[in-house]
Amino acid sequence: MEEESSPQTTTTPQQQQQQQQGSTVVKKKETRGRKPKPKDPDQQQHSKSSSKKTQQQQHHNQQHPSVDEKYSQWKSLVPVLYDWLANHNLVWPSLSCRWGPQLEQATYKNRQRLYLSEQTDGSVPNTLVIANCEVVKPRVAAAEHISQFNEEARSPFVRKYKTIVHPGEVNRIRELPQNSKIVATHTDSPDVFIWDLESQPNRHVVLGASNSRPDLILTGHQDNAEFALAMCPTEPYVLSGGKDRSVVLWSIEDHITSAAGGSIIKQNPKSGEGIDKTAETPSLGPRGIYYGHDDTVEDVAFCPSSAQEFCSVGDDSCLILWDARVGSSPAVKVEKAHNADLHCVDWNPHDDNLILTGSADNSVRMFDRRNLTSNGVGSPIHKFEGHKAAVLCVQWSPDKASVFGSSAEDGLLNLWDYEKVGSGKFPSAPPGLFFQHAGHRDKVVDFHWNASDPWTIVSVSDDCQSTSGGGTLQIWRMSDLIYRPEEEVLAELEKFKSHVVACASKSEK
Repeated sequence: MEEESSPQTTTTPQQQQQQQQGSTVVKKKETRGRKPKPKDPDQQQHSKSSSKKTQQQQHHNQQHPSVDEKYSQWKSLVPVLYDWLANHNLVWPSLSCRWGPQLEQATYKNRQRLYLSEQTDGSVPNTLVIANCEVVKPRVAAAEHISQFNEEARSPFVRKYKTIVHPGEVNRIRELPQNSKIVATHTDSPDVFIWDLESQPNRHVVLGASNSRPDLILTGHQDNAEFALAMCPTEPYVLSGGKDRSVVLWSIEDHITSAAGGSIIKQNPKSGEGIDKTAETPSLGPRGIYYGHDDTVEDVAFCPSSAQEFCSVGDDSCLILWDARVGSSPAVKVEKAHNADLHCVDWNPHDDNLILTGSADNSVRMFDRRNLTSNGVGSPIHKFEGHKAAVLCVQWSPDKASVFGSSAEDGLLNLWDYEKVGSGKFPSAPPGLFFQHAGHRDKVVDFHWNASDPWTIVSVSDDCQSTSGGGTLQIWRMSDLIYRPEEEVLAELEKFKSHVVACASKSEK
């Protein structure tokens, strides 16, 4: 990924924020800890020289191993735990990561678009990045090679293809399932931006560069809508939530061409590069606005089988289900779904009844919409407790109906299978937890299962707290021996054992 070298800054991110906003402090930025800083080579060198002494000091306390010690332990196990892993160093943190369309299938690997962002401190523009990613196929990569990566290097499997100068930092990227070259983005603004990524011009990122022009702007929020964003799997609908406590629904159907592949309809674009809404970018008002939350809406999700049904979670600790066919009030409101702010929600694509929520109380909960509450408060059918900090992202697997992932501020991405709850096979592990990805050393802000390559995940961490800034992108697939049926795995291992014994006996003769 041919990224720009780390820029030199003359002001701190805090000073720049004060210059832009006066003395105002944005609550959500504090709670999510988003203070972008670029990679600092000098700091990296200093940290390397002092790491030996630090590790010796921390070695005395085996009960509380350091982040570096945990990471070293994880890296030593990579050849055993993973079928493939790519580590890509980011100069600036990316708060979102999404898979785009698959471009090409080859013998040993597939090529696919990958959507990222660069959240800067203002010394260079914020960007939306379209990359080309080479995804190695299962059982191709040699075990001894996948752990031999340099944490400070960029991966040869990830190459930047196009850059869009984004109006403000990119908090969230979501692709349109019917046409994943069209994406929506959230920034610190009431508006949602729609981009036709293939038709957008590639931009050179320099200080003072004018913003790229969105293909469509969705209006309707009365205050900033920063994180809650979803695209509908069945219709070209967009859903958003914001600080105004509302959930807003749009249909962009009339703005997409009917030609194969589809693209955003252009309305006589002008030659300028600015983002003047009225003159250059068409805007679209909402199809519906829904009120029921008492605090900021943090995440939204569509029902996989209906564009008219969706859900939302917020800082009021509520999970709300909506049905656009019956009005703008909640269909069901679940009070105290968790005992703290809710950060994320996802609706099971295989089973319309199951909904996941993640919270600042460090837990993930699974609700059945046929039986959401008990005595007036949320009544989850399962509670998953394996994180030590706030859960930031949850997502069901496209590959198995009972499997999902959760990422958190503790730097872990946990994979769970609710069918394993109560099995008793792993008594020391939290119920349902069957894999823990510990390759990040700071909060894992987003991840995305790959629908084209089974059991393959992309994840990003914002490394501003643990290292010298920037971020880490990882693309990985655990060994299939971990998730395949036990009988099948044992049969394969027995066959392998027989093969090894046969080879050994031949060599002895």
